[in-house]
Amino acid sequence: MQAESTSRASEPPQACRVAAFFDVDNTIIRGASAFHLAVGLYRRGFFRKRDLVRFAAHQARYRAFGEDQEQIDEVRSQALAIMRGHSVAEVTAIAEDIYDEVLCLRIYPGTRKLLDEHVAAGHSVWLVTATPVEIAELLARRLGATGGLGTIAEHANGFYTGRLVGDMLHGEAKAAAARALAARDGLDLERSYAYGDSLNDIAILSAVGRPCAINPEPRLRRHAAEVGWPVREFRGRRRAARRGVNAASLAGAAWAAALVGRAALRAVRARTR
Repeated sequence: MQAESTSRASEPPQACRVAAFFDVDNTIIRGASAFHLAVGLYRRGFFRKRDLVRFAAHQARYRAFGEDQEQIDEVRSQALAIMRGHSVAEVTAIAEDIYDEVLCLRIYPGTRKLLDEHVAAGHSVWLVTATPVEIAELLARRLGATGGLGTIAEHANGFYTGRLVGDMLHGEAKAAAARALAARDGLDLERSYAYGDSLNDIAILSAVGRPCAINPEPRLRRHAAEVGWPVREFRGRRRAARRGVNAASLAGAAWAAALVGRAALRAVRARTR
């Protein structure tokens, strides 16, 4: 039944109670979208060079090995501390720029096609991700989806406080969000779809009748084979994809190191003038 995940997206408009839930990182966007936001924030003076190097290292590990809960918790704590005191409006405007500069170029065409088919079929299409809600909502607007759900950083009087509202939207929290949407909007989860790439997406994939693993990390690929979920690979041939991921990870870390090195060199030159 799940193997019909693409063809059934052409169901007639009466299927409007059907939903499609998409993870973002490595499902829609190649790599970690929050990393690219971090680069944009760094260029605008939001944090220090060593913070960018740490984020680059996390990006490299994520691209090479998939998600890790300890890594996610560490990145979350660092990001919240960095955002404390900054304006929500400013960050949202920067996110728009980052989409135009980077993220729009990193969307998997195959996933975009799937999403467009669901939209055309009149399905309720939601991006559900642990990445900041500002990114989720932005991507949803730009891709024509119904909406985006993400991790919410608390803000007061228009400025971030450095705390979260509720939990990080990750793992079981994604499934809970899908069930809450279904209850609110009258969605039929048994007829609905979910797409994800990592072991941490199993909860939301299991919450619908038509799950599909997209660009899965090895652990999710094994699980999908065990339970009979379909797998879609939009990264090219698997062996080439693995080489490309590793190369991109190393290149990303090298790029960040070079960026910091150039900045440090300019600072030294300025002091010696």
